[in-house]
Amino acid sequence: MRRNLAAVKRVNESSQHDIKLELDVRCQKLIERTLRAAFPAVAILGEEGVLGDTHADARWVVDPIDGTVNFAYGIPHACVSIALQVKSSGNVRSKSGLVYPDGYETVVGVVYDPFLDELWTAIRGQLARLNGKPIRVSSRKRLNEAIIAMGFAKYRETLTATLPVLNHLVHRVRKIRILGAAALSMVWVANGRLDAYRERGVRLWDIAAGGLIVECAGGEFWRRAVVGEHSYEIIAHNGKLRRQITAAG
Repeated sequence: MRRNLAAVKRVNESSQHDIKLELDVRCQKLIERTLRAAFPAVAILGEEGVLGDTHADARWVVDPIDGTVNFAYGIPHACVSIALQVKSSGNVRSKSGLVYPDGYETVVGVVYDPFLDELWTAIRGQLARLNGKPIRVSSRKRLNEAIIAMGFAKYRETLTATLPVLNHLVHRVRKIRILGAAALSMVWVANGRLDAYRERGVRLWDIAAGGLIVECAGGEFWRRAVVGEHSYEIIAHNGKLRRQITAAG
C-alpha cells in the first residue's frame, strides 16, 4: 500500500460511492497465502472473496484495504484489518451483548496503518495495544466535548438514514469527522483520538478487528445486524456516550 499510494491504480469496478481496485484483490491474495501457510485449516472470509468453509469453527475475517476510495485518490488514510473469529459455545456475551448473529466472536484483532506505521492489536481478555504499548479509550462524558466520527456506506438507503443523524449530532458535539476508513476510526476511538464512531450499513470485515480492539481498550462496541449480508449498524465509543449518541436517532 505504501509503495503504491502515488501509483496509477487499476480499477476493477466503480460506483457513485465506491471503488474496487485490482490492488484490493492482490493484497487479499497475499494475505490469504500468508495465513494459509501458517494456519492451513482456518477459513478466510474477506471483502474480496472467501476461502474454505466460512461456517467452520474458526475463520479469519479480512479487509485487505479499508479506505479504498481514500487510497485510490492518493489520500494516506487507509489500513489492513484482520480478525480471527471462533464459534462461541453457548450464550457468550461481550460488553455489547451477544456475539455476532451468526454465532461467532472475535478473539484476535489486528489493524495496520502503513502510512503512519501504526499497528493496533488485541487478544480477547487482554489489553489492547498500539505498537506494543497498552492503550485506553478517552474519559469524556459530555457529548458537547466529544469528537465523533461517522461513516456513510455506499448504499442509497444507508445514506438516507444517516444524513438526519449527522444533522442532529453536528449541533451537539465538538466536531464531526468523516475520515473514510471504518477500521481506523474505530481504533482511533480505542486510543482516545476520537470519542466515538457511528455507521450504518458497514460490513463485517470493516469492523471485526476494530470492534475487539475498542472493547479491549475499555470501550463499548455496540452493533446490530441490518439488511444486507454481513451488514451492521455500529457505535464504537468510550463506554460513556452511547445513550447521548443514540438520542440523535
